[in-house]
Amino acid sequence: MTFATKNFDTEPHAADTLLFATAPCPLGRILVARGTRGVRAVLIGDSADALEADLAARFPKSRLLADDRAVRDDITKVVRFIEAPAKGLDLVLELNGTPFQHRVWDEVRKIGAGETVTYKELAARVGSPASPRAVAGACAANPAALAVPCHRVVRSDGALAGYRWGLDRKRQLLRNEVQI
Repeated sequence: MTFATKNFDTEPHAADTLLFATAPCPLGRILVARGTRGVRAVLIGDSADALEADLAARFPKSRLLADDRAVRDDITKVVRFIEAPAKGLDLVLELNGTPFQHRVWDEVRKIGAGETVTYKELAARVGSPASPRAVAGACAANPAALAVPCHRVVRSDGALAGYRWGLDRKRQLLRNEVQI
Protein backbone atom coordinates (compact mmCIF):
# COMPACT_ATOMS: atom_id res chain seq x y z
CA MET A 1 0.00 0.00 0.00
CA THR A 2 1.32 3.39 -0.86
CA PHE A 3 0.51 6.92 0.20
CA ALA A 4 0.15 9.63 -2.39
CA THR A 5 2.70 11.82 -0.66
CA LYS A 6 5.25 11.45 2.10
CA ASN A 7 3.86 14.51 3.86
CA PHE A 8 0.36 13.88 5.08
CA ASP A 9 -2.26 16.57 5.19
CA THR A 10 -3.07 17.79 8.67
CA GLU A 11 -6.02 19.89 7.56
CA PRO A 12 -8.90 18.89 5.30
CA HIS A 13 -8.67 20.30 1.82
CA ALA A 14 -10.86 23.35 1.36
CA ALA A 15 -13.58 22.88 -1.22
CA ASP A 16 -12.10 19.84 -2.93
CA THR A 17 -14.16 17.26 -4.80
CA LEU A 18 -14.46 13.67 -3.67
CA LEU A 19 -15.76 10.97 -5.98
CA PHE A 20 -17.37 8.06 -4.16
CA ALA A 21 -19.46 4.94 -4.49
CA THR A 22 -20.94 2.33 -2.20
CA ALA A 23 -21.16 -1.40 -2.73
CA PRO A 24 -22.30 -4.50 -0.87
CA CYS A 25 -19.59 -6.57 0.78
CA PRO A 26 -19.35 -9.44 3.29
CA LEU A 27 -19.29 -6.85 6.12
CA GLY A 28 -22.47 -5.06 5.02
CA ARG A 29 -21.71 -2.13 2.74
CA ILE A 30 -18.55 -0.18 2.00
CA LEU A 31 -18.02 3.32 0.70
CA VAL A 32 -14.82 4.34 -1.03
CA ALA A 33 -14.08 8.00 -1.72
CA ARG A 34 -11.15 9.39 -3.64
CA GLY A 35 -9.65 12.78 -4.23
CA THR A 36 -7.29 13.80 -6.99
CA ARG A 37 -4.25 12.04 -5.46
CA GLY A 38 -5.73 8.93 -3.88
CA VAL A 39 -8.29 7.28 -1.65
CA ARG A 40 -9.46 9.61 1.10
CA ALA A 41 -11.92 7.28 2.87
CA VAL A 42 -12.96 3.65 3.16
CA LEU A 43 -16.04 3.40 5.36
CA ILE A 44 -17.99 0.33 6.50
CA GLY A 45 -21.66 0.34 7.46
CA ASP A 46 -25.11 -1.07 7.04
CA SER A 47 -26.64 1.28 4.48
CA ALA A 48 -25.56 3.53 1.64
CA ASP A 49 -27.43 6.45 3.20
CA ALA A 50 -25.62 6.11 6.54
CA LEU A 51 -22.26 5.82 4.78
CA GLU A 52 -22.92 8.90 2.66
CA ALA A 53 -23.94 10.84 5.79
CA ASP A 54 -20.71 9.73 7.50
CA LEU A 55 -18.68 10.85 4.49
CA ALA A 56 -20.42 14.24 4.45
CA ALA A 57 -19.73 14.70 8.17
CA ARG A 58 -16.04 13.80 7.72
CA PHE A 59 -15.59 16.15 4.75
CA PRO A 60 -18.01 19.04 5.31
CA LYS A 61 -16.16 21.43 2.98
CA SER A 62 -15.85 18.96 0.12
CA ARG A 63 -18.09 18.57 -2.88
CA LEU A 64 -19.23 14.93 -2.91
CA LEU A 65 -20.08 13.29 -6.23
CA ALA A 66 -21.34 9.74 -6.62
CA ASP A 67 -19.29 8.16 -9.40
CA ASP A 68 -19.21 4.36 -9.57
CA ARG A 69 -16.75 4.30 -12.45
CA ALA A 70 -14.19 6.54 -10.75
CA VAL A 71 -13.84 4.23 -7.74
CA ARG A 72 -14.72 0.86 -9.29
CA ASP A 73 -11.14 -0.47 -9.12
CA ASP A 74 -10.71 0.70 -5.52
CA ILE A 75 -13.97 -0.93 -4.44
CA THR A 76 -12.98 -4.15 -6.19
CA LYS A 77 -9.67 -4.16 -4.31
CA VAL A 78 -11.37 -3.55 -0.95
CA VAL A 79 -13.94 -6.32 -1.46
CA ARG A 80 -11.19 -8.69 -2.62
CA PHE A 81 -9.21 -7.84 0.54
CA ILE A 82 -12.20 -8.62 2.76
CA GLU A 83 -12.60 -12.00 1.05
CA ALA A 84 -8.86 -12.80 0.82
CA PRO A 85 -6.84 -10.66 3.27
CA ALA A 86 -3.58 -12.53 2.65
CA LYS A 87 -3.37 -10.88 -0.78
CA GLY A 88 -3.12 -7.45 0.85
CA LEU A 89 -4.71 -4.19 -0.16
CA ASP A 90 -2.80 -1.92 -2.51
CA LEU A 91 -4.37 1.54 -2.55
CA VAL A 92 -2.83 4.96 -2.97
CA LEU A 93 -4.00 6.84 0.11
CA GLU A 94 -4.47 10.56 0.65
CA LEU A 95 -5.42 10.81 4.32
CA ASN A 96 -5.96 13.86 6.49
CA GLY A 97 -4.82 13.64 10.08
CA THR A 98 -2.45 14.96 12.69
CA PRO A 99 1.21 13.97 12.65
CA PHE A 100 0.54 11.67 15.64
CA GLN A 101 -2.38 10.00 13.86
CA HIS A 102 -0.20 9.41 10.81
CA ARG A 103 2.54 7.84 12.95
CA VAL A 104 -0.06 5.49 14.42
CA TRP A 105 -1.58 4.69 11.02
CA ASP A 106 1.88 4.01 9.56
CA GLU A 107 2.64 1.52 12.34
CA VAL A 108 -0.77 -0.13 12.01
CA ARG A 109 -0.08 -0.72 8.31
CA LYS A 110 3.01 -2.73 9.32
CA ILE A 111 0.92 -5.28 11.25
CA GLY A 112 0.59 -8.37 9.07
CA ALA A 113 -2.64 -10.16 8.25
CA GLY A 114 -3.51 -12.59 11.02
CA GLU A 115 -1.38 -10.71 13.58
CA THR A 116 -2.49 -8.42 16.37
CA VAL A 117 -0.79 -5.91 18.65
CA THR A 118 -2.08 -4.22 21.76
CA TYR A 119 -2.80 -0.52 22.07
CA LYS A 120 0.04 -0.39 24.60
CA GLU A 121 2.50 -2.08 22.21
CA LEU A 122 1.44 0.24 19.42
CA ALA A 123 1.92 3.27 21.69
CA ALA A 124 5.49 2.12 22.37
CA ARG A 125 6.13 1.64 18.65
CA VAL A 126 5.13 5.24 17.90
CA GLY A 127 7.31 6.60 20.68
CA SER A 128 4.51 7.35 23.17
CA PRO A 129 4.55 4.38 25.56
CA ALA A 130 2.39 6.19 28.13
CA SER A 131 -0.33 7.00 25.58
CA PRO A 132 -2.33 3.88 24.67
CA ARG A 133 -5.57 5.90 24.93
CA ALA A 134 -4.26 8.43 22.42
CA VAL A 135 -3.37 5.53 20.13
CA ALA A 136 -6.92 4.20 20.52
CA GLY A 137 -8.19 7.66 19.59
CA ALA A 138 -6.05 7.70 16.46
CA CYS A 139 -7.41 4.29 15.50
CA ALA A 140 -10.97 5.53 16.02
CA ALA A 141 -10.24 8.55 13.78
CA ASN A 142 -8.88 6.36 10.97
CA PRO A 143 -10.78 7.35 7.81
CA ALA A 144 -9.60 4.35 5.79
CA ALA A 145 -11.00 1.17 7.30
CA LEU A 146 -9.14 -1.93 6.10
CA ALA A 147 -6.51 0.13 4.23
CA VAL A 148 -5.22 1.13 7.67
CA PRO A 149 -6.11 -2.12 9.46
CA CYS A 150 -6.92 -0.87 12.96
CA HIS A 151 -8.95 -4.04 13.45
CA ARG A 152 -5.59 -5.69 14.23
CA VAL A 153 -5.18 -3.66 17.44
CA VAL A 154 -6.53 -5.26 20.63
CA ARG A 155 -6.64 -4.64 24.37
CA SER A 156 -3.74 -5.72 26.60
CA ASP A 157 -5.64 -8.84 27.64
CA GLY A 158 -6.17 -9.79 23.99
CA ALA A 159 -9.88 -8.91 24.06
CA LEU A 160 -11.47 -7.04 21.22
CA ALA A 161 -12.44 -3.46 21.96
CA GLY A 162 -12.97 -0.11 20.36
CA TYR A 163 -13.52 -0.74 16.66
CA ARG A 164 -15.18 2.21 14.93
CA TRP A 165 -17.03 -0.12 12.56
CA GLY A 166 -18.34 -2.48 15.27
CA LEU A 167 -16.90 -5.36 17.26
CA ASP A 168 -18.75 -7.97 15.17
CA ARG A 169 -16.98 -6.70 12.06
CA LYS A 170 -13.64 -6.62 13.86
CA ARG A 171 -14.16 -10.21 14.98
CA GLN A 172 -15.13 -11.28 11.45
CA LEU A 173 -12.09 -9.56 9.89
CA LEU A 174 -9.69 -11.18 12.35
CA ARG A 175 -11.34 -14.58 11.88
CA ASN A 176 -10.91 -14.25 8.11
CA GLU A 177 -7.24 -13.39 8.55
CA VAL A 178 -6.51 -16.26 10.91
CA GLN A 179 -7.85 -18.67 8.28
CA ILE A 180 -5.19 -17.52 5.82
